[in-house]
Amino acid sequence: MRTQPEPTEPTEPADPTAPTDPTDPGLSAVTSERRQLINLAYRLLGSLADAEDVVQETYARWYAMSPERRAAIESPGGWLTRVASRVCLDLLGSARARRESYVGEWIPEPVPDHTEWADGRGGGATADPADRVTLDESVNMAFLVVLESMTPAERVAFILHDVFRYSFAEVAEIVGRSQGACRQLASSARRRVRASHDAVAPTPAARRARLVRDFKQAWEAKDIEALIGLLDPDALGLADGGGLVSAAPPTGGSESIARVLVALTGAASDLAILERTVNGQPGLVVQQGGATMAVIAFDFAGDRIKGFWAVRNPEKLQPWGVC
Repeated sequence: MRTQPEPTEPTEPADPTAPTDPTDPGLSAVTSERRQLINLAYRLLGSLADAEDVVQETYARWYAMSPERRAAIESPGGWLTRVASRVCLDLLGSARARRESYVGEWIPEPVPDHTEWADGRGGGATADPADRVTLDESVNMAFLVVLESMTPAERVAFILHDVFRYSFAEVAEIVGRSQGACRQLASSARRRVRASHDAVAPTPAARRARLVRDFKQAWEAKDIEALIGLLDPDALGLADGGGLVSAAPPTGGSESIARVLVALTGAASDLAILERTVNGQPGLVVQQGGATMAVIAFDFAGDRIKGFWAVRNPEKLQPWGVC
């Protein structure tokens, strides 16, 4: 996605289900899986808050077992991953219903800075590397939006196999389907991802950063013509207020988007537009009076900005604080 800075790990909230018994010989092995589980659950659910809830539930189930049952589990990490994945699979079914009643556009929760807290699952992978999606690719907003179009089973099979490198035998155990069915699920998901890409060459990392910087400067200058020149003619802008704050309706076309953006800044005072990394890509954070009001992730096509997602729902901006 880009040449990345050293990961900055967010401060994680205290986990009331985390073990505290120093005499537990499996303590380190179990707690060391936490970041890996959040990595997985975030990609499966598109929400960091939901991912943390899943991990908490997973640890609660682990410590609900007797010490004897826990000791009999050969791979605590594998057990935790299976349980977390199944909890996510159940949640994905209900999430669709919740999102149908969501007020306005639903956009995945943006995460600040670099979210690759774990290196993925190493070793034992035998699938074609060409079918792999890197952890970096799997966290950008455009990718997460494509995941939303998949069925829950497709999403789980694809993320576990293509991103986290679990074998189809392991995926089948988690999803509750045959290996052949899981191969088909991952293949279908892969086609959705490929279909979402334009036939144009990928935008190089340096060009993406330059486009966002130029976009920021043109926006601050209220330069409609400059904004139009940076946007693809068919660009689409989406905003998510969750019914809690105002959010502009979907806006399409470079000129329409440019005029809406300039009108927004003209109607507000004390706005600061900051360059920040959003889901591993160059993005922007809009602040007012030092408080984060919006986080914007971009999509690119060649030498233009194809579109953007502006998250304004304050519940989704909590990880950003004052940045």
